[in-house]
Amino acid sequence: MQHLDLQVIERALQWANRGHRLWLCTVLATFGSSPREPGAMLVARQDGEHLGSLSGGCVEEDFLERLRQGEFSEPVQRIRYGGQGEAPGSSRVRLPCGGSLEVLVERLEPDAATLTHLEVVHATLLGRRALIRRVPLDGRGAHFALAEAPGPAILREEGVIGVRIGPALRLIIAGISPVSQACASFASTLGFEVIVCDPREEARREFAVPGVEVQAVLPSTFIASGACHAATAVVALTHDPRIDDLAMIEAVRTDAFYVGVMGSRQTSRQREARLLRSGGLGPEQVARITMPIGLGLGSKTPAEIALAVMADIVRVHRGKARNAL
Repeated sequence: MQHLDLQVIERALQWANRGHRLWLCTVLATFGSSPREPGAMLVARQDGEHLGSLSGGCVEEDFLERLRQGEFSEPVQRIRYGGQGEAPGSSRVRLPCGGSLEVLVERLEPDAATLTHLEVVHATLLGRRALIRRVPLDGRGAHFALAEAPGPAILREEGVIGVRIGPALRLIIAGISPVSQACASFASTLGFEVIVCDPREEARREFAVPGVEVQAVLPSTFIASGACHAATAVVALTHDPRIDDLAMIEAVRTDAFYVGVMGSRQTSRQREARLLRSGGLGPEQVARITMPIGLGLGSKTPAEIALAVMADIVRVHRGKARNAL
């Protein structure tokens, strides 16, 4: 899940607590090019206020206009954009790419059942364990089941749509540097929740990336506090072994799917020997660390290095997602 989906559920909780009826939309399937993938969410009120996205443009405009006109009165509906438009609830909107998009639309009343349901979704996006949100198409009310193993984002059964939800993508950046700044910016754009840790006040003073959380602690302390889950990537980008090495020692003991540290090949060999000799790590733990970090793009500038780092994180994340299917 992306951090945007976590924000969607947080906004849904705010509105439901204020007594607003909600429409929660979930992408079920995409055919052709699409900027959002199955499982992506949008929440809206009937007055058009909304957060999240389904396609990044025309689909949202059509849905919100139809919502303002009083459509989507059923508890659960499926609509299709693009394609032939022959299915019930389909829209006449044609996607520019020639593809199509299937969306699940749920009308949620601001009652205790909705609040409890959204709280469980919110806790799952922040937590460690994935769940399946089972939505009966007859509107009897969604409920949850344990996700025993990784798998597809959408599961279809007789009369039920299953939506897998799990921890939102998180990036923990150990230490502030010019590369950290660019990396945080790229990661936010890619949909990660970004947390930067650095105990140095002077370094934090120079750091400013909108929407990024900054923790005034040693990265190793923050990581050891339980900040990592299976959708977390940890990167150390300072060239300062007092920060980078300690962060790596703690990160490899977590469920983080990516652990990497910046440095030349020579520096990386020295760090590997140091972690094995005095860091208390075994060969298998050290092998989890990507060093030098990032794809081999021939990067020179901080922005280019950050691009290589995020490209490698996305490559590993997508590879794990494919292997889970």
